[in-house]
Amino acid sequence: MPDTASELARRLARDAEAVCRHYLSNGRREGRYWLIGDVENSPGRSLYVRLRGPESGKGAAGKWQDAADGQHGDLLDLIAANQHLTTLRDTLDEARRFLSLPRPERREDLATPATRGSPEAARRLWAISKPVRGTTAEAYLRSRGLNGFRDCTSLRYHPRCFYRPDRDDDPDVRTAWPALIAAVVDLSDTITGVHRTWLDPGGGGKAPIVTPRRAMGDLLGYGVRFGHATDTMATGEGIETMLSLRQVAPTLPSVAALSAAHLAALILPPTLRRLYIAEEADSAGQHGARQLAERAEAQGIEARPLTTPMSDLNAHLIRHGAGDLRALVRVQLAPEDVSRFLHDQVAGTGVRAA
Repeated sequence: MPDTASELARRLARDAEAVCRHYLSNGRREGRYWLIGDVENSPGRSLYVRLRGPESGKGAAGKWQDAADGQHGDLLDLIAANQHLTTLRDTLDEARRFLSLPRPERREDLATPATRGSPEAARRLWAISKPVRGTTAEAYLRSRGLNGFRDCTSLRYHPRCFYRPDRDDDPDVRTAWPALIAAVVDLSDTITGVHRTWLDPGGGGKAPIVTPRRAMGDLLGYGVRFGHATDTMATGEGIETMLSLRQVAPTLPSVAALSAAHLAALILPPTLRRLYIAEEADSAGQHGARQLAERAEAQGIEARPLTTPMSDLNAHLIRHGAGDLRALVRVQLAPEDVSRFLHDQVAGTGVRAA
């Protein structure tokens, strides 16, 4: 009995046309493809599913893409989106139901739904998300001047992440959007929560909703980590802020704390000896940075600010470019850290910085 996502995806791909006729009944077959409007089974031709091809690799059967919004994946992804399923467990169960396969025996703890907003719910969302490369999430990050995600394992993408409408949202607001998913981890790299940034399916911006950013799980003291810190690291509030620093200092370990309050409460590695704090321009951000600096100094850690005339490092990157940001950061690093972390090439571009 197939018990893995990859095996179920292969089984579905062997009968891709039957999957399409069941879940995308308003579409039609044209040659090697099934054409439909979108994953919701709307009439149209922008989404196409390959019906024949090898089991894996380029041109594999069951692979699909929506030319309108860039969503793509295998038939498990399609079923999850079509049925509005938000957990891998529910998606696999639906696939087994379609294939007339029995459900595997489960431990009781896995059969119990995760509490909304809990660390377990966060870990399940992370598990069913995928790498950002080639997705709407990558398009969003590039619109913020950010690139070089090959080794960025703390970020993922979900094509239809559930959104619980805010009371100030439009009554007919969508409840599922593409989303950038960021893992919040403790010092041992255990996922304690996730941060979601809902995105406009057209790419290039956040979704047109009241609260396009939300976090869930246990967050206090933890953050989204880029690299593993030993004696030196940087921190700040936003994911885009720390990714901006990563453009010019890609080997400097950093942590996005996600808010001013969480920045002030960030748990620091016991081996840390120098901490760079990227300050935001608003009063709450500056207060959180001061609190963290005071805590760091009390623990014998040298705290150094990273400041910009703009609202944050990402605003500086967008307005002035990576070369100017590199020059700005250079004069604020300790001399020994300039050669250690400040690279001659801008991360992910292959272009020498100014």
